[in-house]
Amino acid sequence: QVQLVESGGGLVQPGGSLRLSCAASGLIFSRYIMGWYRQAPGKQREMVATVTSDGSTNYADSVKGRFTISRDNAKNTVNLQMNSLKPEDTAVYYCRAESLRWGRYWGQGTQVTASS
Repeated sequence: QVQLVESGGGLVQPGGSLRLSCAASGLIFSRYIMGWYRQAPGKQREMVATVTSDGSTNYADSVKGRFTISRDNAKNTVNLQMNSLKPEDTAVYYCRAESLRWGRYWGQGTQVTASS
């Protein structure tokens, strides 16, 4: 059974930082593109950042230069370092594992709130 478990969300003041982590189990981690997505109230879920098994990254324009995604294939984890947080970054953040051959899986989500 595949499980993706996110942690690290919370409340932070604008300009602050948070680090999200996602621990994966039940899959061969290196087979999957790992990503972070977010969904704000009343909005569609959107891609924040993705990282391939060999470390190639992709970011939404809105987070470039502020967020950094990384993965550890030995520990089956993917992280999202979020700096200079803005109120518009407030959302539920989801971890995703995706492979064209092996399927797509989502975590349960973790709330991030940037507010004073």
